[in-house]
Formats: sequence, structure tokens, C-alpha cells
Amino acid sequence: MKSLRQRHKPWADEFIEEHGHIFIPNPTENKGNWTKVFGNHNPIHLEIGTGKGQFIIGMAKQYPNVNFIGLEVSKSVIVNAGEKLLQEELPNVKLILADANMLLDYFSNNEISELYLNFSDPWPKNRHAKRRLTFHTFLKQYEEILQRDKSIVFKTDNRKLFEYSLVSMSQFGMCLDDVTLDLHELCDETNVKTEYEEKFSTKGQPIYRVKARFEVK
Repeated sequence: MKSLRQRHKPWADEFIEEHGHIFIPNPTENKGNWTKVFGNHNPIHLEIGTGKGQFIIGMAKQYPNVNFIGLEVSKSVIVNAGEKLLQEELPNVKLILADANMLLDYFSNNEISELYLNFSDPWPKNRHAKRRLTFHTFLKQYEEILQRDKSIVFKTDNRKLFEYSLVSMSQFGMCLDDVTLDLHELCDETNVKTEYEEKFSTKGQPIYRVKARFEVK
């Protein structure tokens, strides 16, 4: 998610520990066994940078036969998603406090059926390009954990990050199946908005989206 200053929440550790049915404390222990965590063999979708959880909760409601994992690196942010989940009965959502650089430690090859990148930090300076979630080292990890011919769905309000991502994905050999320069102009009723998306779209800011997949080798 975009970088915003978050107030330190001294209660966050205790909250996460108390709600083990929502937060998975040691994701490395579940590598290759996420179906056991959910207790079924439904497809598993992963959101990287789940933020305050509006998107993943909305998706879980819309698709009850899909399992969703929300990964977030900020403890002070992910507890907001946890608080929202406490108000819902959604057994198909789990949250992990983890670093996206370590995806291969958390998931086995072909374990994920869809991957979402929503309003990721643009890291605008060139020297920080390797931190962008569409940098080639991240794409390599996604290729490992994503099932063949399944999609990455990337949404952003940042035009430069979007253009960079299209180039990065293309150079990696990905197929760009759906490139949209103004998502809300399409009136896509299946689209679930994030908190950022609601904020920016109400101000008339276009939302860019691409659905991309790795070619089957």
C-alpha cells in the first residue's frame, strides 16, 4: 500500500496473538499446506499490501467459495483489517503480517490462483525501483507461486507507476490481457474498491488496472 504515517498501536501484538483464527503467525510453517489452514480445497487468492482490509473483505463476501490471504508488512495497518474481520463471519479470509520479499518462504509453486496488487507504494525515485512490487524480482516470485495461466490484477492511481509496470511485465514476457486507463468509466459491477480507490475516484482521479499472466512454458 502507499506509505502513510501510521500511529503506533501498542496493543497490536496482543490483538494479533488473541485472534489466531484471523492472523496466521508463522506463514512459513504453512508453505504448501494452505488448504489445511482453510479446511477445504477452494482456490486461494493472495492480496499483497492488504492495508485496512476493505478490498479483501469485499472480495470474500462476493466470492465465498474462494479463500483469500491478505499480506501486509505494517503491524499498525493490518490490525485495522483484523478489527473489521471481527465484525464479519468470513472463514475464507486469513491475514499474515509478512514481507513480500519472502513470498517463496510462505507459498509453494502453483499454490496461488490469483494475485492482487492494489495501490502499491510507487517508490518514485529511480534508485528505489527494486522496491516496486512490479519490479522483475517480485515478478519472478509471483511466477513461482501463481498457477499457470492465472492472473495478477494490478490497480493504481499513479500513472507513472502504471506505465512502469506495463513495461516491466512486458519485458518479463507476461501477457497483458486487459489494460484499462479509467476503470470506473467501465462501470464494472464486479470491481471491489479499496479505501484508496474510493477516495481517489470520488475526486475524479482515473484508476488504472491491468490483468496480466505469465505465459505457459
